[in-house]
Amino acid sequence: MAKQPVVYILASKRNGTLYTGVTSNLPKRIWEHKTGAFGGFSHKYACKRLVWFEVHETLENAILREKRLKRWRRGWKLDLIEQSNPQWIDLSSRLDGPI
Repeated sequence: MAKQPVVYILASKRNGTLYTGVTSNLPKRIWEHKTGAFGGFSHKYACKRLVWFEVHETLENAILREKRLKRWRRGWKLDLIEQSNPQWIDLSSRLDGPI
C-alpha cells in the first residue's frame, strides 16, 4: 500500500475525537501518529486508531476529498465510518509496512 494517495480518518476511541488526514504513504503516516512522532491535533487528542481510509488515483484528488470531508458534519463522518467499519476496529494491522 506504500506510495498511494490516501485519505484517512483516525479516532481516539469509538465515537471519540476524529482526525481526518491525507498522505501518500499510509503505513508510515499511521506509524508517526501511533508513536507521537509529531505533535498537533491528533497527538493532543490521542487519535491513533485508523477507522477509515480511501485510496485515490492522484494526490490532488485525495486532497480535494480530504478538504470536503473536513467540512462534513460529524454525524456524516460517523455514518461513513460505520458503513465500512461498524466495530470501529483499528485497520492499521491490515496495512503493508511498519505500523
